[in-house]
Amino acid sequence: YEQQKSILKIFAARAGAEIERQLAEKALKQQNIYLQETLEKLQKTQAQLIHAEKMSGLGQMVAGVAHEMNNPVTFISCNLKYVNEYTKYLLDLVHIFQKNSPNLPYEIAAKIEEIELDYIEEDFPKLLGSIARGANRISEVVKSLRIFSHLDEANIKHVDIHAGINSTLLILQARLKNQRFHIEVIKDYGELPLVHCYASALNQVIMNIINNAIDALETKFYQNKFTEEQAKICIRTEKLENDWIGIYISDNGLGIKEYNCSKIFDPFFTTKPVGQGTGLGLSISYQIIVEHHKGKIKCISSPEKGSEFVIEIPI
Repeated sequence: YEQQKSILKIFAARAGAEIERQLAEKALKQQNIYLQETLEKLQKTQAQLIHAEKMSGLGQMVAGVAHEMNNPVTFISCNLKYVNEYTKYLLDLVHIFQKNSPNLPYEIAAKIEEIELDYIEEDFPKLLGSIARGANRISEVVKSLRIFSHLDEANIKHVDIHAGINSTLLILQARLKNQRFHIEVIKDYGELPLVHCYASALNQVIMNIINNAIDALETKFYQNKFTEEQAKICIRTEKLENDWIGIYISDNGLGIKEYNCSKIFDPFFTTKPVGQGTGLGLSISYQIIVEHHKGKIKCISSPEKGSEFVIEIPI
């Protein structure tokens, strides 16, 4: 009996130790899960803070640039009308003088020939037209910067999605028409109503995706390995059922490898070389679309053929 009692005590002690071990292991797993969730929350918070600081800096930069550019451009545009009128008056006066003085003094006739007055009369209106077009172009850039950032309009409001896309494309014009190769942008816009959204944040998503598309195209086409193929970015929009809209941005770049597709929306994940990417662009884009707009975003990619990002948000 004493021997059985001793054996039972040994088994009880071992069972108790095993239970304690399992409980400790379970507690450790729960703690690890909690720490992992806390780490993910901290990463998201860090990404949001970086994004907020970036957008704040962008807004301040745009405000300063828009203000500094808008004032002199307005001055130029307003005064071009008077320059045109005054020039016409002066040329009319010259014509009247020539008509009433057929035998001009040698000095005046020589000067008219030297400066090629006929050419000036023909070319000067073209010169003024060129200045006017340049001023209008700068005005368009200022307007696009304002539309892109929607200064002082952080709240949700009804906006024209196509105007936001166009302003983003204008801002990225230098990258789209770089010296190494030309990227063709194909726009296939459907008829969309005004969309209730955070305009500046949505424009940031579109810019992130188009920037990534340009990076992919540069990587593929830079060394002219695909000279028979034209680098393209296609942007399509359409109205979906149940009062939703779809924005589809595709490129014929290198595409994304299958094992990376599930990671592209993770904070700090990037396939770019060190110093060329923070890994925050698509993560922030996901938060803006899914959390802020209650929408959907996904990527469909084929290696060597390109990628398509699909954005769907409620109207």
